[in-house]
Amino acid sequence: MGCAFVLHFCVRAFPHLMGLFPQTFIDDLRLQANILTVVQEYVPLKKAGTSYKGCCPFHNEKTPSFHVHPDKGFFHCFGCNAGGDVFKFLELHEKVGFQDAVRMLAQKFGVSLPEPAEGSDDARRDTALREALLKMHEIAIAYFREQLSAPSGARARNQLADRDVTAETIDQLGLGFAPSSRDGLKARLLAQGFAQALVVQSGLVVQRDGGEIVDRFRNRLMVPITRDTGSVIAFGGRQMDPDQGGPKYLNSPETPIYSKGRTLYGLSLTKSQIRKAGYAVLVEGYFDFAQMFQSQAAPAVASCGTALTPQQAQLLRRFTSRIVLSFDPDAAGQGAAVRSCELLVAEGFDVNVVVLDKGEDPDTFIRKHGPERYRERLKHSQPYLEYLLDRAAVGRDFGRDDNRRQFLEEMLAVAARIPEAAARDQFADRIAHKARITEEVVRAEIRKAAVNRRTAVTTRELPSFGQLKSAEKALIWGLIHATGDALEALAELDEGDLEGLAGRDILEVARSLHEPAASFSAALLQRLSTVNAQLVSSIAADAISPAPPAESAQGLKRMRWERERAAIQREIDRLQQLGTSEHEDEIQTLSRRLYAVAVQLDRDVTGRRD
Repeated sequence: MGCAFVLHFCVRAFPHLMGLFPQTFIDDLRLQANILTVVQEYVPLKKAGTSYKGCCPFHNEKTPSFHVHPDKGFFHCFGCNAGGDVFKFLELHEKVGFQDAVRMLAQKFGVSLPEPAEGSDDARRDTALREALLKMHEIAIAYFREQLSAPSGARARNQLADRDVTAETIDQLGLGFAPSSRDGLKARLLAQGFAQALVVQSGLVVQRDGGEIVDRFRNRLMVPITRDTGSVIAFGGRQMDPDQGGPKYLNSPETPIYSKGRTLYGLSLTKSQIRKAGYAVLVEGYFDFAQMFQSQAAPAVASCGTALTPQQAQLLRRFTSRIVLSFDPDAAGQGAAVRSCELLVAEGFDVNVVVLDKGEDPDTFIRKHGPERYRERLKHSQPYLEYLLDRAAVGRDFGRDDNRRQFLEEMLAVAARIPEAAARDQFADRIAHKARITEEVVRAEIRKAAVNRRTAVTTRELPSFGQLKSAEKALIWGLIHATGDALEALAELDEGDLEGLAGRDILEVARSLHEPAASFSAALLQRLSTVNAQLVSSIAADAISPAPPAESAQGLKRMRWERERAAIQREIDRLQQLGTSEHEDEIQTLSRRLYAVAVQLDRDVTGRRD
């Protein structure tokens, strides 16, 4: 196992070990900070059995679905699926990072903060690098704003005025101008004492093949890109002249402080409005966002010139579970809408789509018709399944068998991704009505498609509840509610037993902990990623045990040996088809392995020993 992989695993599974505070302090504070006491300051709760129940503070609801389990140290909402420990509650509610949540909790309970951990040389260098990059971006935004106000920025100011962007919005968004100078920003950064190599690493300049270093952004209208906390980490530059060369929009490259797939443009400005409104409008462009923000038509965010990613969806999920997509009505925009819908639905969002008139985007529509008309369009936006049906039906003659068949094949692929059987049947009825096919026929075909999909689940970066095997769910449930038995069962599993499991990260983190049973669940939730913590809290919120931990572990072992047995049998079948005379020795070796696996399977399942 390489050092890079080990470091990646540690940062992902144990993020707080890389933070400012020692892990022992975090653990002690977690024990002193009663999650019920903390949550009750924000949410009225009533006792319901062994837990406490109230209306979720993270989404609008009338029927309480938010539960706090003080004995286990976690919270979970059945409505929006938010969940985690006491630190995570403060992170989500106060919109702060982990370190700030620790400070707030320590102050609340009168616990003195320790001196910052020294950390390794690599950690110190990494922190210093990030601080330097952030400082350079602060200098850059000041430089671009100065240039916008200078005489050379007159054309840029005129272009903004032509787009009806007000001076107040320019100031709020931090818009600026990069002049045609080849090294104006570079000279300023070097004058501030930054090393040339570090300036190159910032992405604000670029080193050409001949070694010359020049400003990356020249003759462009500049849009700063921030974290959801407000720190500037990158820029997008729009060309001033159509024939000036290069792309219409030039974005910063990825750096140690900027990952475009993990950033949503404008979120730092609209996150409060998103939470209050209960939804967000996802748009494509910087100026679509600017007009939405300026007119207060609706709370919006934009992806940073890239297809929507699971990480962006998870970031957005901290603030809402309802999304309206408002992309350009051209083919490219609507294709992006379809892809984004599928990803958002897979991540648990309630998704609608608004389609504007041909040739219009949110920017031009609001400037032409006003924010009220745009809000009317939002009110009449379509649920994404209806949108997909209508889009696929355009231009098709359903009087022809081949058109009906093609339409049905396209929609079967969509239907197979719908997890609930009742929703699939409703979708089947809509397909049947559109394509003039008997409902029973469509329902039968959709059920086949759904079954086929379940037998070939694709690997994803992050697991979802539906991808977990029943034995995994039961073992994870046991880690929270029957910790001792579950840890004993987990200790009996080998690395091979966890191979390929959707919940492998959760189980590996659990195996690495050495906490007493009383504080184990809180420690586990603290060390998991946000998505995995929510997954665990979802499973743990069920009051009934799915299966005993020992039985679950046996199930995982059985699946492991069955996978291996199937793989060996497939190889034997392949060799036999090629001819037994040439591969007789290989087949005999594989047959002996197959027998050994069968014996091992019998031992692991029954517990017998020869």
